[in-house]
Amino acid sequence: MSQSIRGILVLLVLAGLGSLGRVGKGAEHRVNYDYFKYHTMAEITGWMEQLEKEHQGVVTIVPYGQTYEKRSITLLKISVGSEKKKAIWMDCGIHSREWISPAFCQYFVKQILDTYQTDEKMKQMLSNMDFYITPVLNMDGYVYTWQNITNRLWRKSRSPGNCGDSCMGTDLNRNFDANWGTVGVSRNCCSEVYNGAKELSETEAQAVTSFVLGKRNEIMCFLTIHSYGQLILLPYGHPNVSAPNIDELMSVGVAAAEAIKNVHGMSYTVGTSPNVLYPNSGSSRDWARLIGIPYTFTFELRDKGEHGFKLPEDQIQPTCEEAYEGARSIITYVHDKTFNIPNAASTLIATIWMVLLTLCLTSAPLL
Repeated sequence: MSQSIRGILVLLVLAGLGSLGRVGKGAEHRVNYDYFKYHTMAEITGWMEQLEKEHQGVVTIVPYGQTYEKRSITLLKISVGSEKKKAIWMDCGIHSREWISPAFCQYFVKQILDTYQTDEKMKQMLSNMDFYITPVLNMDGYVYTWQNITNRLWRKSRSPGNCGDSCMGTDLNRNFDANWGTVGVSRNCCSEVYNGAKELSETEAQAVTSFVLGKRNEIMCFLTIHSYGQLILLPYGHPNVSAPNIDELMSVGVAAAEAIKNVHGMSYTVGTSPNVLYPNSGSSRDWARLIGIPYTFTFELRDKGEHGFKLPEDQIQPTCEEAYEGARSIITYVHDKTFNIPNAASTLIATIWMVLLTLCLTSAPLL
């Protein structure tokens, strides 16, 4: 081998190694970001910014409001193509002590981005729909729960109360304009279910209301993620009000619970809040159904009370894996119904009938 050829080969090898090094550095965040541990608000914000850089044209950070403490409420829009499309809404962390909820939203985003180019169903759904995902809605409260052990179980926002005392915060999931103030609330500012001075008194609830109303004709499904209890809750929280499509919602919810159980054997109960949990009013789920979004669900993730809001980190992965399948089951149903796409079972049955019909015709004697 001549000296010049040897030199060229050395240069090519060095260039290849340099390229591998650059790939390694680019992937460093993905490798180091642990989806199976709890993250601070600063870490989650950094993760969102990194995803936007790594998935340009697919992931966009969208600010849509401010918290009481002037933090920017942001969501991740996951979209392929520039045309206006139908959409799925998901929010996590409306109650700040429910740390497994933001962990799930992060995992959910990861799964979409990891699979939409190779999973034919996810690719199809993302070609027809956008996803709007808020990893942490109650940012002020979430930051507060990380400050010290004493604050860990804080639930509400951090706005001042309206009762002439020192109690802070409003339960954001009692503050929406949906049968506000009727059941399952307290007018005591110190209560964990204090519903605010009036409906939509809280800037966080105002932000969701404004954004979702602006896209009410696009958003087909509204999912809000909580813990704990292993429940899939349907509208409405008021015992005397029923959703017009309650039977369909129940069927879709039961299918999602079955999908969840198939992963790690965990059982989720499906029903309206008064039937399987407690009556409540002013929830975002109920509000979304009242404005005409047909499919609205609350997920209450693991567990059933053994650890409660302090779910250990070793349960993050199985919790997220099973909840992802439940959410995907609902989203797939909504997508397929909206775009008139037959499900796999009906497609298989149709194929079998076609084969049988073909066999009958080809084997029939000529008359």
